[in-house]
Amino acid sequence: MKPITFLGKLYLIPTTLGEVAPDEVLPQTVKRAIDFIHDYVVENEKTARRFIKSINPEKVQANLRISVLNKHTEIAEHTAMIQPCLEGRNVGLMSEAGCPGVADPGAVIVKLAHEKGIQVVPLVGPSSILLALMGSGMNGQSFAFNGYLPIDKGEKKAILKNLERLSFEKNQAQIFIETPYRNNKLLEDILQSLQNSTRLCIATDITLPTEYIKTLSINDWKKTKVDLHNRPTIFIIQKS
Repeated sequence: MKPITFLGKLYLIPTTLGEVAPDEVLPQTVKRAIDFIHDYVVENEKTARRFIKSINPEKVQANLRISVLNKHTEIAEHTAMIQPCLEGRNVGLMSEAGCPGVADPGAVIVKLAHEKGIQVVPLVGPSSILLALMGSGMNGQSFAFNGYLPIDKGEKKAILKNLERLSFEKNQAQIFIETPYRNNKLLEDILQSLQNSTRLCIATDITLPTEYIKTLSINDWKKTKVDLHNRPTIFIIQKS
């Protein structure tokens, strides 16, 4: 008789969105998961180890088995990352910031886990996208996350105008992000491209002491000075 194989689970472990005490933004379920999980898939090993230590200083770092998943990871490596689950061990998937699988490369591991019959366990934690939407006053019933906009100015302007049109036609909040050091340039392009009556929410440094969330019309933003350089920011627009 073939022995029964018990699969481990894939835990989706949220992290903080910046330099803030974990117990201020993360529930105890995250600590409990880190206490018993020794196999991890992460974006950056150094920051992952630092985060794990901040949650459980007594956890022996030498006992951790960490696989790195980023834009340089080969597809052929993905299966090995969830192999511990197939051997009966739990695996923790962590993003560099916030919730894994959302605007994050970890989604490919979650997809593979489902294909292999591995149970996926998402844990509660901060999502900058949802927190920004919650604080924006825009349509939380219908919204779209569009990721990064094109770098080319002409393409970016066309995309912004298209998102503005979609937000009006569908009564839908349109969410997007930029690499932090290009935030001020994106804001400048937004103010040049969109109609004065369109609303724009800027949500910066979410959950941090320097948190800044404000929704104004494009016309009012043109009269407002804000420095977003190197500050993680979510942009949301909606035309009504």
